[in-house]
Amino acid sequence: MTRRIGVYPGTFDPITLGHLDIIRRSAHLVDRLVIGVTTNPSKSPMFTVEERLDMVRREVEGLPGEIDVVSFDSLLMDFAQSQDASLIVRGLRAVADFEYEYQMAGMNQQLNDEIETVFLMADVSLQPIASRLVKEIARYGGPIDKFVTPAVAADVAAKL
Repeated sequence: MTRRIGVYPGTFDPITLGHLDIIRRSAHLVDRLVIGVTTNPSKSPMFTVEERLDMVRREVEGLPGEIDVVSFDSLLMDFAQSQDASLIVRGLRAVADFEYEYQMAGMNQQLNDEIETVFLMADVSLQPIASRLVKEIARYGGPIDKFVTPAVAADVAAKL
């Protein structure tokens, strides 16, 4: 029997409750979920890759399912192939996300049509959450406890 392996890629800078919702739900769809922590050159991260790996590992500890957290710095499809993945998991919050993700899924399919992209809608209560906005709120001293776990809020506060 072939194991279903999924990859959920992102910068996770920092990991939010929205990310954790997608992780929990996608872990039920696959036998093994690989969370790929990457650096997006168009973003200026608050946390190093190592800090983000540690943060994500801590936050997913104890969640049901086989979940691995690894870093990558390559094309997503090359990374997915290296993990023997058959699907990519992407979370959607709004129409703007869909347009971008739809275009990326099309490009990825051109690179490797054996790996499917699966879109999961974020829980309605979590749809407005974005790491970029969490960092902006925190930089101006606003409360971020509705968007991240207490441990992540402490990590962000320590960075600032």
